[in-house]
Amino acid sequence: MKKLRAFLSHRITSTVIMVLSVAIFIYASYGITNTIYQYKKSEKEYNEVQEMFQSQKHFVSASTKQLKSTESIEEKKYEVRDEFKELIKQNDETVGWISIDDTNVDYPIMQSDNNVDYLTKTFSGEEALTGSIFLDYRNDLKNSDEKNFIVYGHRVSDGSMFEHLTKYLDEDFFESHRTFTFDTLYDEYEAEVFAVYNTMIDFNYIETDFETDNEFELMLNEFKDRSIYDVDVDVSKDDQILTLSTCEYTLHPDDSRLVVQAKLTKK
Repeated sequence: MKKLRAFLSHRITSTVIMVLSVAIFIYASYGITNTIYQYKKSEKEYNEVQEMFQSQKHFVSASTKQLKSTESIEEKKYEVRDEFKELIKQNDETVGWISIDDTNVDYPIMQSDNNVDYLTKTFSGEEALTGSIFLDYRNDLKNSDEKNFIVYGHRVSDGSMFEHLTKYLDEDFFESHRTFTFDTLYDEYEAEVFAVYNTMIDFNYIETDFETDNEFELMLNEFKDRSIYDVDVDVSKDDQILTLSTCEYTLHPDDSRLVVQAKLTKK
């Protein structure tokens, strides 16, 4: 009788373990499949957005005539550029575009009233692990005194979003890609990289409000000092800069960031 009980207990335990193993396998498989599905869906969406924006930009570039007076320039100072009008029809939280040659970084820049929404929301508003590239909610593109524009994005294992910012850790890539394009609704900028570094989040590189020019200049010097490259870029208190921020895993699995910073010059 004892042997029978032991046998039945062993069979029940084995069956429970097998059922649990199958359940875990199914759950894990679903998770992996769902992640891949989200990545592919997000990739398709952003490919379509990229095609639309580049097509609009090419059309506008070919048809735009030079403004003939200072007055007309002032009138158009904060008029939304034609290449963004179709994007805004689809999502009125579109505020810009970022493109870096020889990377997958070629995305619309979004902005809401917080820094949470676009961590998990795509351009179309769909929930996705990839999220979007987005501008810090504190930044104001119409504020000519704004000093530090901060743009965030995930590092996604399929190479999308800001994963390819890691290429800037390679000196050869850095040297051959010192500039990239940063478009806003109102202006087009050349962004010249002057600092690349890893940091913990307790360093406030995402400060947007500087009480004095001297405070901003001291921060610029801190950025340069932290950079893994010693670059000859003249950036001062009179300039505006762009800060790109994404996750970094060598210093800490959760609380470290990869930062790429560039001086902005209007085209």
